Amino acid sequence: MNLRAAESPDAHEARLAPYANTAATSRGRRYAEPAPRDRSDYQRDRDRIIHCSAFRRLEYKTQVFLNHEGDLFRTRLTHSLEVAQIARSIARALRLNEDLTEAIALAHDLGHTPFGHAGQDALNDCMRSRALQVLRPRSEDGDGVASSMGDMDGGGFEHNLQSLRVVDKLEERYAAFDGLNLTFETREGILKHCSRRNAAHLGEVAARFLHGGQPSLEAQVANLADEIAYNNHDIDDGLRSGLLQLDQLEAIGFFGGHLHAVRAAYPGLVTKRLVAETIRRMISALIADLVAQTQANIVAAGVQSPAEVRAGAPLVGFSAPVREQLTRLQQFLRQALYRHPQVLRSTTKAARVLRELFTAYADEPRLLPFDHQRPAGTNPLRAIADYIAGMTDRYAIKEHRKLFSVQDW
Repeated sequence: MNLRAAESPDAHEARLAPYANTAATSRGRRYAEPAPRDRSDYQRDRDRIIHCSAFRRLEYKTQVFLNHEGDLFRTRLTHSLEVAQIARSIARALRLNEDLTEAIALAHDLGHTPFGHAGQDALNDCMRSRALQVLRPRSEDGDGVASSMGDMDGGGFEHNLQSLRVVDKLEERYAAFDGLNLTFETREGILKHCSRRNAAHLGEVAARFLHGGQPSLEAQVANLADEIAYNNHDIDDGLRSGLLQLDQLEAIGFFGGHLHAVRAAYPGLVTKRLVAETIRRMISALIADLVAQTQANIVAAGVQSPAEVRAGAPLVGFSAPVREQLTRLQQFLRQALYRHPQVLRSTTKAARVLRELFTAYADEPRLLPFDHQRPAGTNPLRAIADYIAGMTDRYAIKEHRKLFSVQDW
């Protein structure tokens, strides 16, 4: 029998640190619902995220390498699962709410476009260049928050804001409300950054961007678990693709130190296992450093409640030496992998696909499916952005071919 699964939500939350979030300290949902039976509100959030269509589409959205370039490269879905696993491990060590941390981690990329950051940049450019051509009405929903989130910024697209838009408005699963009706704490954690202009229209969930303060410790953990995950799995995918070489990475102190330790412990280990063992040790080292430094920060700050966490400075973080080593590693990956000619060729093609799709839909909105042509309360450009952002890599390529390939007549 799984004793952890049999543990009641109340018993689990009773073991948490005083500064962790619990159902009793939650600010609740936008639309009132009866409390769930046999699971916590944050477990309900996690379950709703896993069952939503935006989460399933992450399976076919790019992380670094386009989805069709190889079956073993990370996608947005596998990335999100790795983030969630790392985040739960950190949350447990810090006696934080694992279910809330996991829900935030699983939802953090729900609004991402196809083709990764190249797709986001292309869609952002398209939205900004067309923004002044369309009158953008604003509409209000029941709790006074602008229901057409993202419309209020004069154009543009940002996947972080879109993730909140997905769970607040775009998912269509429930009769009583739009979106997933997640708890305030999960929604707050999804919104990792936000302009003051947008924050002014988003209500309490974005208040910290106007008045200062921090999100929950669970949100801070999910944010840095994201960083741990992508730094390490991008190395793995880069080596697997042949775009990165082991001798290049060996010169990077943080990777090189762990690589030498593995070679010393296991002489003659073949490359595949050598890389896997090195990355495993890197992840463990980063988690251990983050936990130790965060515990020290919490003690120094003297926080004893979620409210005190929000009122202070960021508490979850790496030690200064590890942060410095991570920065060097990220600089290397930016130059050697993300700006590699082969990656840039793929992302340039991808950006062109999204730009041409956007232009076609903006010039002739009747090309859109009927239910995307003019949703109530949403300006036409935002409706196009919602449609394109929801596409998978292969669906975007297929739609582009339908619109522009003479052979597909």
